Amino acid sequence: MSKGIYVATIEPNSGKSVVVLGLMRMLLGKTAKVGYFRPIIEDTIDNEKDNHINTVVSYFDINIDYKNTYAYTRNQVLDLYNKGKSGDVIDEIIKKYKSLEDHFDFVLVEGTDFSHENSSLELDINMLISKNLGLPVIIVSQGDGKSLPEVVDNVQLAHDTFKEEVDVLSIMTNKIDPKDVTALKALLKTRIHNGTDITVIPKIKSLASPTIKEITKKLDGKILFGEDMINNQSENFSVGAMQLRNYLTHLKDNVLVITPGDRADIILGALQANISKNYPKISGIILTGGLIPEDSISKLIEGLSSVIPIISVKKGTFYVTNTIGKIKSRIYAENTEKIETSIATFEKHVATEKLSEDLITFQSDIFTPRMFQYNLLQRALKDKKHIVLPEGYDERVLRATAKLIDAHVVDLTLIGEEEKIKERLEKFDISLNTDDIKIVSPQKSEHYKDYVNTFYELRKHKGVNIDMARDAMSDVSYFATMMIYKGHADGMVSGALHTTAHTLRPALQFIKTKPDVNLVSSVFFMCLEDRVSIFGDCAINPNPNAEQLAEIAISSAKTAKNFGVEPKVAMLSYSSGASGKGEDVDKVRKATEIAKKLVPDLKIEGPIQYDAAVDMRIGKSKLPDSEVAGQASVLIFPDLNTGNNTYKAVQRETGALAIGPMLQGLNKPVNDLSRGCTADDIYSTVIITAIQAQDL
Repeated sequence: MSKGIYVATIEPNSGKSVVVLGLMRMLLGKTAKVGYFRPIIEDTIDNEKDNHINTVVSYFDINIDYKNTYAYTRNQVLDLYNKGKSGDVIDEIIKKYKSLEDHFDFVLVEGTDFSHENSSLELDINMLISKNLGLPVIIVSQGDGKSLPEVVDNVQLAHDTFKEEVDVLSIMTNKIDPKDVTALKALLKTRIHNGTDITVIPKIKSLASPTIKEITKKLDGKILFGEDMINNQSENFSVGAMQLRNYLTHLKDNVLVITPGDRADIILGALQANISKNYPKISGIILTGGLIPEDSISKLIEGLSSVIPIISVKKGTFYVTNTIGKIKSRIYAENTEKIETSIATFEKHVATEKLSEDLITFQSDIFTPRMFQYNLLQRALKDKKHIVLPEGYDERVLRATAKLIDAHVVDLTLIGEEEKIKERLEKFDISLNTDDIKIVSPQKSEHYKDYVNTFYELRKHKGVNIDMARDAMSDVSYFATMMIYKGHADGMVSGALHTTAHTLRPALQFIKTKPDVNLVSSVFFMCLEDRVSIFGDCAINPNPNAEQLAEIAISSAKTAKNFGVEPKVAMLSYSSGASGKGEDVDKVRKATEIAKKLVPDLKIEGPIQYDAAVDMRIGKSKLPDSEVAGQASVLIFPDLNTGNNTYKAVQRETGALAIGPMLQGLNKPVNDLSRGCTADDIYSTVIITAIQAQDL
């Protein structure tokens, strides 16, 4: 079940508030604790609260701190995008949303308003946010002033655009002429017939009408009388310029009278008409030109038992009339009449039971790299571990250390001389307080002698003497690995400067493999645009036999599950299914059979080609009955040559983030880096090492 829903629009003035208010009422009828979140809000003046947030939170009495209901203002987002920090925007939005998800049973997320230029960027941002939150989307559009073909084209374009990136649960088209509702719904179902729910909501005149409060704010007016009726809606407006006897014939229901402030006859005549059974009700009076009625007239107005709002504005009648005609009405917290009308409209025209059921049964297959990295960070934070980094002088290691300490995600030890590390920090202008980490020089360590003796006892049967043990414990990789063996650290990450053999040799000599594991192997977490795939083995075993390949597959599936990825294992080869022949494909076929026997419930397919493993269309064409083809999450390569080249090709050509290699099978976590790694690579590898250590 989804724990949230994302409401997005494709244009200004779509009537999105009607959908949000109706959804909130529907959700509160199904679950007690519903949260509300707006990733990006409009910039406000003088710390004024966002109108959407204030309306929803206050009307439904949601127990939530205002600062937790949004992540950024529009200008903050544009500033970060201009600085090339769009990833930071998504990371913070995920963090804010996930915090609400932890405190509420369900979260209603409302997208941006499209009230400014650059709508293409806004559309992209809404798709990116909903995708990275893993939420199904309700698209809201509007048809006011458009022909039916225009509406259909716009809706289909929006649906197809969103559908490429996210799951579209429903399309709600708002502000449609009541006589066109049935016809439009039929047209949309003809054009969009993939099961997406189609809703058409007619235009409700009262919702489109501005209130006296909105008009007063827009005109910077002053309330003279009737402040308690400031939420009256003005469905019509007319200018009182002719004689009263002629003007009275132009009055309509809920009309707003606009007249110069010195026209006492129009003012008093309108007030009298409002209380007369023979004339329609009047919503208010706007007095133009900055003119205020004389004291005698004001006294007469004050004495009336019922006074409608009377507003004085400085601008002239022509300007005021044009401005009022352009006002787009909003729903706000104090206007409970509009809120209740919105909810009633939603409940009347939306199949709420079906929508509720769709939400309950919805399962998203989207798992973006940003979501994956957020989950990694949160898991590491839950049980903080101590990681040792032997290459303490490397600039990339130092930059990663500073980032990890800022995140408070792990405790760290750097191997090296403290003064030299401080010199390197100053040289590279890295902001890291060395009081926040441990720095150890092997031969100066209080544990050095104990480590030497321990290593000697562990390896003397292999011909190691005490002098050889001293030399070994002076080596940063051996010393750091012994820290893990002795319980003075939980894991190690190395390889930025050293070879894989140098990093792994000490681990294989005395940390050794787990009891049920015969082979140390590796995986990369390949963070592609819309998913995270696990590639193995791309770093350790040159040419595994069938038994070893099966073990790599089983270990990789366990790793996938441990890191939140549902394991669907593809055993890759140059042939799919039973058609191919040859030594290499036979090895993959045998490995698949072995893995199935050892883990009967494992979802595994092999031999299978890469395209059939990851592309649903090709997968179903070649292996129509497979539960892995087209949706593989774990890809096992037949040899190191294929795996290493493939991961690097995918990384370079797609821009994917490759986290790893992460080693599988050791008693305690030791992970190897590529010598071409970045500080971000080290940061990510330390976090996955910490998570590995949690499971020991």
